Amino acid sequence: MKKLILLFLLGLTSFFHSFAQSSNDVEMADVMRSSGKIYVVVAVVCVIFFGFIIYLFTIDRKISRLENKKNKIG
Repeated sequence: MKKLILLFLLGLTSFFHSFAQSSNDVEMADVMRSSGKIYVVVAVVCVIFFGFIIYLFTIDRKISRLENKKNKIG
């Protein structure tokens, strides 16, 4: 019970801490947007995301083939 209360208080303090931060100044995003580098960042993130999705798809197909092979043999 003590751990649960401690976890709740920790979550509550981190919740209030997130409200205390100001979100008005996003200078890095403004600079990247003005110089056009934000599009490079978005493109790199998209390439990584789609590469990860393709990797997961191929791994799923390989695992399915192995499971089918195992079911036929055993």
